[in-house]
Amino acid sequence: MPIYEFDCKECNQSFEELVFSASRIDEVTCPKCGGNQVKKKMSTFASKVAGGSSSFSLGSSAASCGTGSV
Repeated sequence: MPIYEFDCKECNQSFEELVFSASRIDEVTCPKCGGNQVKKKMSTFASKVAGGSSSFSLGSSAASCGTGSV
């Protein structure tokens, strides 16, 4: 049950939505305006590094978020 990020094309609101099935992504509506013209955004993710290390590797765009740390 991943959380996806969406942009509403009607009111330009960005929001996150917990989607229980990939087939239900088309049913997501904007929580602000109720519009159904939403587009799923490409999201970053964390994944465990091979070799059993306890550190995590972040997706490529996460380093550019401006926080100064990864």
